[in-house]
Amino acid sequence: MTDSFFFGRADLDRARSQTILDDALKGADDGELYLEYAQSEAFVFDDNRLKTASFNVDQGFGMRCVVGESTGYAHASELSEAALRRAGEAVQAVKTGKGGQFADGPARTNARLYPDENPLGDLGFEAKTRLLEDINAYARAKDPRVRQVSTSLSGEWQAVEILRPGGEVIRDFRPLVRLNVAVTAGEGERQETGSHGAGGREGYARFVAPEAWRAQVDEALRQALVNLDAEPAPAGEMEVVLGPGWTGVLLHEAVGHGLEGDFNRKKTSAFAGRLGEKVAAPGVTVVDDGTIDGRRGSLTVDDEGTPTSRTVLIEDGVLKGYLQDRLNARLMGMRATGNGRRESFAHCPMPRMTNTFMLSGDHDPKDILASVKDGIYAVNFSGGQVDITSGKFVFNCTEAYRVKNGKVGAPLKNVALIGDGPTVLTRVSMIGDDFALDPGVGVCGKAGQGVPVGVGQPTIKIDRLTVGGAAA
Repeated sequence: MTDSFFFGRADLDRARSQTILDDALKGADDGELYLEYAQSEAFVFDDNRLKTASFNVDQGFGMRCVVGESTGYAHASELSEAALRRAGEAVQAVKTGKGGQFADGPARTNARLYPDENPLGDLGFEAKTRLLEDINAYARAKDPRVRQVSTSLSGEWQAVEILRPGGEVIRDFRPLVRLNVAVTAGEGERQETGSHGAGGREGYARFVAPEAWRAQVDEALRQALVNLDAEPAPAGEMEVVLGPGWTGVLLHEAVGHGLEGDFNRKKTSAFAGRLGEKVAAPGVTVVDDGTIDGRRGSLTVDDEGTPTSRTVLIEDGVLKGYLQDRLNARLMGMRATGNGRRESFAHCPMPRMTNTFMLSGDHDPKDILASVKDGIYAVNFSGGQVDITSGKFVFNCTEAYRVKNGKVGAPLKNVALIGDGPTVLTRVSMIGDDFALDPGVGVCGKAGQGVPVGVGQPTIKIDRLTVGGAAA
């Protein structure tokens, strides 16, 4: 099927392309030719009208030659034999002339985690714009305090083919869709915004069903109305409870990046050299799993052709593993875990997360909140900043509440959580039995590349964490 994108209509012949690749990578340790054809669309409805309707087609290749720690990479949006030959000449610059034994290809599986079909044809242009109009009208009719509604629908479909020396070919077809709703509500001069999104590696059908998008609107409006009543946040070190699901983005940023292979090979991570050591409180188990059907962060194979896996990173508080692409796994004497990812053919792969989460414990979430004497209950985050070397982070909460003597009180505004990932893990004292994944909206940035990811966790209690807000 991929021949129709890469060899059928382009100035490329499969056999000659393979020969060019074999010659370019002779004497290298690893490498591949990555071919990509991608379609994407985006619709944005704002201010009671359709603001954006776009459709894009991108195609190209990236050729990589790996020798030791060095990587030669060349890419082009032109699918031609001439471009391929130029790339082959360019990537050989990293060769030492000593020769080498090319690494074995990845093990193959028959797993398929999502359908091959292109979701962009599920609905026509009129149906998509009418959907956004219906969402806008429903949201505005829900409450007289609604002042603004912004909703977006986006989808993409990638056809990927990876060629390795010797004729090995790996193919994948990747759908991805997302629906987002943001509602701004106001009273007097004050106004607040709530948002909710959902998506995954499937068609549009599940997300555009009326009961699904109405639930998204209801949730976005609920958040906005809650924040209209929010009070200034206190400041200081206190107990913090994180709700289930999307709050796992804190785990992703503050801990997950520090467990990626490149940072640990270079010893720039706070977790470098600590395999087998206690790095978290008892009961804390963190997993990266790219094999969950239909999830936003899942991949049948990563962008090097390695099948994704369920990688236990921390088990009952003990550091068990890192996330590895092929290069860092080879240099560290470890196994590639299927975490070699790239944003597109124009980018070199690197170790990245897929779906990263903390597993459930055995505490009732009600009991967790009841144990808090003086603290914060954080339900939703907007984003934050993290220093990978130290694990230090700052996260902003979009929904949080004051908790005193086990009672959840007033909502709070301008709540910031400040700390460092390694320390926070040791202060987790209670883990709920209500594990949840996020609804399918995560995007992870690293070294200028963005890729879709998933996060999740149950309700957890952190005994001490710095809360930034107004003076106490």
